[in-house]
Amino acid sequence: MVSGETKVTPVVWFKDIFKPIIAAVNGFCFAGAMEMVLATDIRIASENAVFGQTEPKWGAATGAGASVRLPHQISWCQAMELLLTGDQISAQDAYRMGLVNRVVPIVELMPIAEGIARRICDNGPLAVRAIKEAAVRSLSLPLDQALALEFLMCEKIFTTEDAKEGPRAFAERRKPLFHGE
Repeated sequence: MVSGETKVTPVVWFKDIFKPIIAAVNGFCFAGAMEMVLATDIRIASENAVFGQTEPKWGAATGAGASVRLPHQISWCQAMELLLTGDQISAQDAYRMGLVNRVVPIVELMPIAEGIARRICDNGPLAVRAIKEAAVRSLSLPLDQALALEFLMCEKIFTTEDAKEGPRAFAERRKPLFHGE
């Protein structure tokens, strides 16, 4: 760094958050908003959502993860077209590319997103956290190390009370009562 320059800390959206993050997108989702969405786990879009990394149209570069995350989430050529042209795409195109999980009418947007959240919350909280943590941490690891990490996370979860409650509830034909222990 040259003397007198200000050090810039990169924005890393949701880097070490191991709780599931669901995005419900309606309307314009450009630039920084798109970069936030790229850092989420599950994405529901309304039919009128529009996505784009519009920075190059204004002479700016992406700065909060889009040029890193987007090529990991959709095909290289689709990612590069979006990143380099600054073009906007419809919710349906975002779905076809694999950028969003589904496209729904606006009146269904929040109920569907909340329904997914409820289904996740019905699961064992320690297991959900461990699964997301293993998935996030393994992205930058070679396969053998990623599998070893997953096994360690799994092994840790199997010793919990929640892991005992799940099979017990299944055998008793009832909904499990997880306590995060």
